[in-house]
Amino acid sequence: MTAVDVNLYGTVHGGVLMKFVDDVAGAAAARHSGGTAVTAAIDEIVFLEPVRVGDLVHAYAQVNWTGKSSMEVGVKLTGERWDEVGGTPVPVATAYLVFVAVDVAGKPRTVPPVLLADPDDKRRFKEALIRRDHRLARRRAIQRARAEQQEGPQPGW
Repeated sequence: MTAVDVNLYGTVHGGVLMKFVDDVAGAAAARHSGGTAVTAAIDEIVFLEPVRVGDLVHAYAQVNWTGKSSMEVGVKLTGERWDEVGGTPVPVATAYLVFVAVDVAGKPRTVPPVLLADPDDKRRFKEALIRRDHRLARRRAIQRARAEQQEGPQPGW
């Protein structure tokens, strides 16, 4: 990370890390789907430790779940302090993003299923389903609330 990445507090700006997360997740989604994949949602990003100028940041991404055309990608960022020799990488952020594979016309296209090779893959898949269910339930609840608001106050309320 360089000096242009710093916020007012002297640490790397969260937006810089968010772009890095989106870039690496997009690469994982594109590789898995065999073509263009676009960001549809960021379910969660958690900043665990500050990143300082000079720190080396490593990104790890994995497709956790696939639907017909969408995928959840989990990302983990770790940092190595530039001024510590032989230090252990420190987890600095985690995130879950949803991507949709698209064709040249920008229309959704089918993606291959995620292969569950070990117990960790199965756990990630199950947790991704929980996040998907929550995301869809939240969307439905918001749509209901907006529809009720448009109907206006009902007599007796």
